[in-house]
Amino acid sequence: MRRWALGWAALLIAGCGAHPAPSPLTVGMAPDPQAQVLAHLYASALRSTGAAVRIEAVADPVPGLDAGELTVVPGFTGRFLAIFAPDSVARSDRGVYWALAGALPEGLAVGDYAMSAEDKPTLAVTEATALAWDDSNLSAVVRHCTGLTVGRVAGFPAPTAVGRCALPKVREFPNDTALFAALRARQITAAWATTADPDVPEDALLLTDGRPALVRAENVVPLYRRNELTEAQLLAVNQVAGVLDTEALIEMRRRVAEGADPQVVVDGFLDEHPLGR
Repeated sequence: MRRWALGWAALLIAGCGAHPAPSPLTVGMAPDPQAQVLAHLYASALRSTGAAVRIEAVADPVPGLDAGELTVVPGFTGRFLAIFAPDSVARSDRGVYWALAGALPEGLAVGDYAMSAEDKPTLAVTEATALAWDDSNLSAVVRHCTGLTVGRVAGFPAPTAVGRCALPKVREFPNDTALFAALRARQITAAWATTADPDVPEDALLLTDGRPALVRAENVVPLYRRNELTEAQLLAVNQVAGVLDTEALIEMRRRVAEGADPQVVVDGFLDEHPLGR
């Protein structure tokens, strides 16, 4: 009986000392190379704190975040703002970020945005056009608005205006190859692309945006559930903004699109750019 009692006592002590493992944090991503890069990057930041993390691919991760099914969803400031405040007129990096922070519903918060990592729409022109305009800034589009012909890949969410220049009806092309072939052939004056698009050919010049901004900012940023990240986890998430830039985003996106494992690609980047340094 004594041995039986001691055995039960040992089991009770062991049971009292055992705690269920916390549920893993979930990082949501859309099923495209750029979203994969960002999801693995932020998941790695969370894992650096010792957290268990699961990445979940969903067609539209924002509703899952709002419903509490996801913990973190990386993306871009302007695209998030278009969801939560579609009528906002903010354009600058800082203006879009603060407009987003003020538009989020209760339960959601926004982390630090990467000032040097963006993927905003811009127009690509030939070097000959930029030379004729004597400008490589989007403000040149405003000055040459009359007679402008613009193309895009079908489905690309192109802005309808650049500053005060209301753009004419955009010509659509089936893919980037056809779009930039039309640009070289002078069938169009400019082609819509984004600043982190790895498929922009080297002979096309992406116009830069100055101040005041003419196109809404699109900086990398994470949304997360309030009160679900520890202080250390939130710090790690925010450290991504300090190491990521557009050039690195382009290269990682290109490699993943070519078939590389996104986790391997992100691990290589973080080896060269450790968080918190």
